[in-house]
Amino acid sequence: MAIKYKVIQKSQPGVTGGGKKKFYASIVTDDEATVDDLAKDIEKFSALSEPDIYGVIIALENAIRNRLANSQKVRLQKLGTFYPALSSEGKDTEEEVDAHAIRSVSVNYRPGDRIAASLKEAGFKKV
Repeated sequence: MAIKYKVIQKSQPGVTGGGKKKFYASIVTDDEATVDDLAKDIEKFSALSEPDIYGVIIALENAIRNRLANSQKVRLQKLGTFYPALSSEGKDTEEEVDAHAIRSVSVNYRPGDRIAASLKEAGFKKV
């Protein structure tokens, strides 16, 4: 296993004319795994059938959606934690901050220790 990356050149942010350009590593994702792919992978390590696993994954998604919509963190043990986040406009007084000040809502994810470690251990491959 190796995490693929390429080299890209970027300008300095906030500098007129771009400033001195530097080179950075940038991750390359050339494929994606679908729920079907994951169900097939899980089936190899489980006594459950692919349709059963697929059903559990869909049910898990629904449960996570409901918990996040109720402002709850969802901790999935070694998998990691999902938690809701929002961005809002700054206001001069506390009273001015209401739901209209909220610009966006999103979901953050903090990987569990084993997932984070697997990324560190994967190595890198320049493409």
